[in-house]
Amino acid sequence: MAENVLDDISHRRYNPLRGSYILVSPHRTKRPWQGQQESPSKTTLPSYDPSCYLCPGNKRAQGDTNPKYESTFVFVNDYSAVKEEQAPYEPKTEDGSPESLFLKAEPVTGKCYVLTFSAAHNLTLADLSPVEILPVIDAWTEIYRAHLSPKSPLAAVAPPDAPTTLVGRPKEQYRYMQIFENKGAAMGCSNPHPHGQVWTTSSLPEELTLELEQLKKYRRERGGKHLLEDYAALESEKKERVVFENDSFLVVCPWWATWPFETMIISKKYKRALVDLDTNEKGHLAEAIAEITRRYDNLFETHFPYSMGIHQAPLEGTEEEIESSYLHLHFYPPLLRSATVRKFLVGYELMAEPQRDITPEQAAARLRDCGGELYRKKLQG
Repeated sequence: MAENVLDDISHRRYNPLRGSYILVSPHRTKRPWQGQQESPSKTTLPSYDPSCYLCPGNKRAQGDTNPKYESTFVFVNDYSAVKEEQAPYEPKTEDGSPESLFLKAEPVTGKCYVLTFSAAHNLTLADLSPVEILPVIDAWTEIYRAHLSPKSPLAAVAPPDAPTTLVGRPKEQYRYMQIFENKGAAMGCSNPHPHGQVWTTSSLPEELTLELEQLKKYRRERGGKHLLEDYAALESEKKERVVFENDSFLVVCPWWATWPFETMIISKKYKRALVDLDTNEKGHLAEAIAEITRRYDNLFETHFPYSMGIHQAPLEGTEEEIESSYLHLHFYPPLLRSATVRKFLVGYELMAEPQRDITPEQAAARLRDCGGELYRKKLQG
C-alpha cells in the first residue's frame, strides 16, 4: 500500500548502486510541453552504403580497408580517446601546497576498439534475432578475455593468453574495460552503421569506482551475499518493474532509475563477468538484449536512441574487487513522452540531484506492452 501512495506524491528514492538519491515527481507528467522537440528517427537506410566507414570492403577515414566481413568486425579505433603510447607525465608530489591540492592530474593510457554488430548498414540490435546477437556477445567476451590480467581470479575460467582471432594482447596490463553502444544521433552517434565501442583504460573510471564500493560494502555486511543478486530476486518476485525475464536474466526498470525508460539487464545468478557465462546463459543474454531493444523501438515507433554499457569485473584488481563485481547492463535512453520529446538533465538536476516524472513502475508497464513484431516490420507488412 505504501508504494501505491508513491504513485502520486513527490518523494526520493535511494540508489544502492551509487549510494545516492533521486527525486521523483509523478504529478509532473500532466504538465503541457511547449519546449524543444526532436525529429523522430524513421530514416530508411540501404543495406550497404558505399560512403560508410564501417560497411564491409569500404575504406575508413584514415585509409585502412575493411574486410568483407559477414557478421561482426573489430578494429582499433582510428580516433581513440586514450593512447597506448604517449609522452610521460609525473603527477606533482602532494606536499600540501595549493597547486598539489587543486591542480591534480594523472596520466591515463589504454586502447579503444570499434565493434560492428552486423554487416548490414540498415540493421540495429533491435532488428537482430537472439541467434544473430550471439556473435556480438562472443566478440565482447573474447575481447574482455584477451585483456584480462593473468593474476585475476577470472583467469582460471578464461585464460587471457588463449588464442584469439579478434585482438592481440595489449602492450601493458590495463585496469578496466568499458563496453558500450551509443545508438542514434541524439546520443552523439556519428555513424548509423550498427556498432559499439570498447575502451580499456589504466584507471578505474569514476562510475565503476562508486558501484564497486557499494557492491563490496554490501557483500561484507551481508556475509558474502551480492547486492544485485538479492535485488534481482526481489524484483522477480514483485513483478512491478520487470519488463522481461528468462531463466538467466532479468530486464527491469530499476527502482532508482533516472532516465524515463531506463532499464537494467541483471544476471539472476552471481556472475562476475561475461567470461563466467556458459553457452545457454549467453543465449539468454542475447534474448534479453533483443527483447528490450525491440520494445524500445516499438514504444514510440522510432529508432529509439540510448546509451548502453556493460558493467563487470575490472581486468585487474584485488580479489575482493573481482569477487564483489556483478555482471549487469545499463540502458540510458533520453526520450520522455514521445519520439520527439526528450528528457534533459538541467536546472535542479545539475545543481541539486537527479529528478524524474514518470515512475519506473509506469515505464515498465508501458515497455511490457511493447512486445510482438518490431514496428518497422509491421509498417512494411
